[in-house]
Amino acid sequence: MVVSGSEVASRVGADVLREGGNAVDAAVATAFALAVTLPSAGNIGGGGFLLYRSTNGQAGAYDFREMAPAAASQTMFMTNGKYDPGLHHDSYLSVGVPGTVAGLYLAWSEQGSKKQNISWARLVEPAIKLARDGFKVTDGLAHSLEQELLKETTNQAAISQFTKAGRLYTAADTLKQPVLAATLGRIAKEGPAGFYEGATARAIDQEMRANGGLITLQDLKNYKARSVTNIVRGTYRGYEILSMPPPSSGGVGLIEMLNILEGYDLAAMGWGSATNIHRIVEAMKRAYADRAHYLGDPCGPFDTNMPPSRLVSKEYAASLRQTIRDDSSSPSALDFSWPNESHNTTHLSIVDEARNAVALTYTLEDSYGVKVAVPGAGFLLNNELGDFNAAPDLTTTNGLIGTPPNLAAPFKRPLSSMTPTIVLKDGRLFMVTGSPGGRTIIGTVLHTILNVVDFGMNAQEAVDAGRFYHEWFPDEIAYERFALSPDTLRILDRQMGHHHFRKIRGPGVAEVIVFNALHNVSEAGVDRRLPDGGVAVP
Repeated sequence: MVVSGSEVASRVGADVLREGGNAVDAAVATAFALAVTLPSAGNIGGGGFLLYRSTNGQAGAYDFREMAPAAASQTMFMTNGKYDPGLHHDSYLSVGVPGTVAGLYLAWSEQGSKKQNISWARLVEPAIKLARDGFKVTDGLAHSLEQELLKETTNQAAISQFTKAGRLYTAADTLKQPVLAATLGRIAKEGPAGFYEGATARAIDQEMRANGGLITLQDLKNYKARSVTNIVRGTYRGYEILSMPPPSSGGVGLIEMLNILEGYDLAAMGWGSATNIHRIVEAMKRAYADRAHYLGDPCGPFDTNMPPSRLVSKEYAASLRQTIRDDSSSPSALDFSWPNESHNTTHLSIVDEARNAVALTYTLEDSYGVKVAVPGAGFLLNNELGDFNAAPDLTTTNGLIGTPPNLAAPFKRPLSSMTPTIVLKDGRLFMVTGSPGGRTIIGTVLHTILNVVDFGMNAQEAVDAGRFYHEWFPDEIAYERFALSPDTLRILDRQMGHHHFRKIRGPGVAEVIVFNALHNVSEAGVDRRLPDGGVAVP
């Protein structure tokens, strides 16, 4: 089964499985197809993480997070000594060296099936065809292009690629991207060299030079994806949790939250009860505070306080649980202390016939990244360096973080919230989950696991159930319209001290597979919070 945010891309991956490819083969093909059919998040100009678990018990991951160029610095988002939010998110300074192509190639070269008919070129070819010959525009894509890209950009290459001579695409139009097809053709023929060197690299370099960007030909040539063996592992009520280590904060944050919550009988109180929501919110606060305080790229500078092994320990969770009271909220504090009392990414989940599993999350950061297409290359650039902390010592109650571990530096990778996760039961595959959603990703993945394990939901129910979040700062509970009842809100406010609430719309787009070993059946949970929603293809 393949679950992704695009029906066309899911079918591309499912075709690979039917031809005898494994889950990693299918993930590579699906990801390249998403770069064509889901341009807001699917990409070759961004980066992400791939987690895999083989049926023989081997598990590992690939880190292809974007990298800061050699000229990056921790004050690069400041003007005249003051933080400049425009530089942080909306300028060429926010573009990181893309990692997707290198990461997908490394994953395929080490974990692909290597069957004669499943070559690298075979996995890229469907994306080339979709870009060259076109595909039918959906209602959701037409709306997204108009509202999230074309109203926000003056970049002529992007306008040319995603309009018909200036006219907006509408549903059922055919979107062709011949320039992107040519770039994908070079990748199919030459592998990563077809992207990080040659014509594509020169096009990126020229665009950077013309617009004050920092990425050079040498930065592109120096980029390397990382093979990761020290994945983050934890347990929750007898289930084993596998997830990503830093520079993703997702695995550490997820397991820290689960460890805290394991000390409560959530099922006894019932889904949606005020007490359970309070406990989950308090666990989220503490994990997100630790995220801000400690986590960053372990291979970069400022790596003096990187204790993921401590953060995911049961003992540490027990000490945090002791600071949670069931009758009162703990106020978020800039000193990271606790009382001594009792935004766009895409995810795909894949399971093959042998029960090998892949959870892959990758992104351009904001929807359509920095909203710039590279002339002559046909792909959108990320604004991922906006995930670095804004400026030294700039930590605010509005959510800006200025702690050292995640300040920008040459060759460093920004901290991420992406949380591709695989859950095992008795050593066998049980669940594959993940989501986009910026900092809310960790909470979304947490909700999917709690909904299945504690509250007995099936995969689709677990995805559909209302969500809520707390990210430490701002000190508020953000919630979907139907996630919290008026009575529950009243109890949280008047009896437990949670006074700040904010309604949010469509947080996260979880794509989940739950494997029912008893009946040898895979259940899909596809998120319908976006207009097109997710699509599962068996």
